[in-house]
Amino acid sequence: MYQPALTSTSIGASDDFDKKDWASAYENVEQELSNVELKVSTGEIPKNLSGILYKNGPGKLERDGQWVHHPFDGDGMITAIRFDNGIVHLSNSFVKTKAWQEEEKAKKFIYRGVFGTQKAGGFFANAFDLRLKNIANTNVIKLGDELLALWEAASPYSLDPLTLETNGISNLNGVLKKDEPFSAHPRFDSGHHGVSRMVTFGVNAGPKSTIRLMEFALDGEKPGTLIKDRKDTFNGFAFLHDFVITPNWAIFLQNAIDFNPLPFITGQKGAAQCLSSKKNSKGKFLLIPRDSGKFAKEPPRIFEAPEGFVFHHLNAWEENSDVVVESIFYWDFPSIKPNEDFKEIDFNQIPEGILKRSRINLTSKKVSTKVLSKQCCEFGMVNPKCIGIEAKYAWMACTHKKIGNAPLQSIKKINLDSLEERIWNAGPKSFVSEPIMVPINSASEDDGWVLVLVWNGERLSSDLVILNANDLSEKAIIELPLAIPHGLHGNWVDN
Repeated sequence: MYQPALTSTSIGASDDFDKKDWASAYENVEQELSNVELKVSTGEIPKNLSGILYKNGPGKLERDGQWVHHPFDGDGMITAIRFDNGIVHLSNSFVKTKAWQEEEKAKKFIYRGVFGTQKAGGFFANAFDLRLKNIANTNVIKLGDELLALWEAASPYSLDPLTLETNGISNLNGVLKKDEPFSAHPRFDSGHHGVSRMVTFGVNAGPKSTIRLMEFALDGEKPGTLIKDRKDTFNGFAFLHDFVITPNWAIFLQNAIDFNPLPFITGQKGAAQCLSSKKNSKGKFLLIPRDSGKFAKEPPRIFEAPEGFVFHHLNAWEENSDVVVESIFYWDFPSIKPNEDFKEIDFNQIPEGILKRSRINLTSKKVSTKVLSKQCCEFGMVNPKCIGIEAKYAWMACTHKKIGNAPLQSIKKINLDSLEERIWNAGPKSFVSEPIMVPINSASEDDGWVLVLVWNGERLSSDLVILNANDLSEKAIIELPLAIPHGLHGNWVDN
C-alpha cells in the first residue's frame, strides 16, 4: 500500500498528487465507535507498545448543506486508539460542547467561526455577534484524572479518558476563570527539576498582551495540581499558538501581526481573518523565566526575531550563554480569504514551512539563524525525553517535493547535527498527519515507534501506520473502520 522508507536523495520534485484525493478527507464523521477491536492489515503490533494514542481534530464540517469556511472551524472529535499486548481497540467521540449540542438540535450553524464560517442569514445575522464558539478541536491531553480537549481561545472541555464521555468545561480545580484562554500547546517537562511537569500558558491579546505561564504536577499524590503561576505583560498584539521550554525559560515568538477587529465586528470576517503581517517588521522572542529555574522572579528578556511567521516550534535548549530555538518559519501569515474555498486552495500560493534554528545570545543580545531543511514541513517533534535539552533527532510531516508547498504526504526523520534525512512516503493518494514519537526504554534517543494517522484517498478512510523510529521502516498498518478528516494535534499516554 505504502512506499518503503527512502533516503532523501530519492525524493522527486513532481506534484504527483490529485487535489481531489486530498480534499476527499473533508467529510463529516458519521459514527461514534466504542472499544472496537482493530485488525492488522500488514505487519505486527509491537508488544512493547502499551498505552493510548489520543488525537483531536475537526469532525463536523458541514450542517444543512453549509460548509465551514475553514477546517479549523469544525467541531472537535477525539479518537482514542488503545494498545495492550499486541491488541488494539478504537473509540471516537465528538466533544459535546454547548455549541455542538445547540447546533445539533438546530441542524444548522448558529455560531460564527473564528476562521470565517458565517451563520445563515447574511450580514444582519452576523454583524455584532461577537460570541466565540469553543470548538475544542485543536489538541487533547491527559492531566490528572481528566482528558482535556483544548482550543486556545477558551477553557478546556473535560472528557472521561476511557469512555470519551464529555463532562463539560473544566476550570482545572479553580485554576481558570470562566472562559479563560488555555493554550492548546502545552509542553511536558520530563524532570528537569526533579519531577515531571506540564508547562502551559494562556494569553489575553490586545494593544498590550498578557501571558499567564502555568506549571502543573504530573506525578505524586495530586497530579494535575498547579504548582507554578506567573503573569507578564508585553506591548503589542500577541498571536501565540505554540511555545517551547528549557529548564530555565519559557520561550515565545511574538509574531509581527496586526489585528483589525472592525471586519469581525461588522460580520464580514472571522476574527482570525482580521490578522495580517506587519510589513517591514520583525517579531520578538519573549523569554519568560520559569519560576522553577535559576532566573525565577526575574523580568522577561526580549530579543528581535528573524523575519517570518511561526505557528509551531520543534524544541529549545540552553548552551552556555545561548538559548537555541528550532522553529518552522513561513514567509507570511497563511490564511484563506472570505471568497476562497478551502478545498480548492492553490498550494503554490501558500507559504511553505521551513525548519530553522535561531541562536539567542543572552550576553550580546544577538540572534543568528540557520536553515536546517528547505523542504516544506509541519508538526515536528523530538523524543519526549529530550524536550528542553539538545536533541539529535526529530520527526515531522513533510511534502514529497523538496521545494515549495504541497500537501503533507511523507514523514521525515532528520539528524539535527549532520542534517542527514530519512523519508517515508505515504504514496500519491495518501496524506499524513502529525507523527507521534513513542520512545522505548533504551539508551538510544531514536529507539521507539512513530505513530501516524494517514488519510487513504484510495480507500476513502483512515489508516494507522506504525514506523520504526530509527529507520522509518514499516512495522504495521491498521486499516481503521473510520474516516477521520485531516486533523490537528494529539498525544500518547502510557498505560
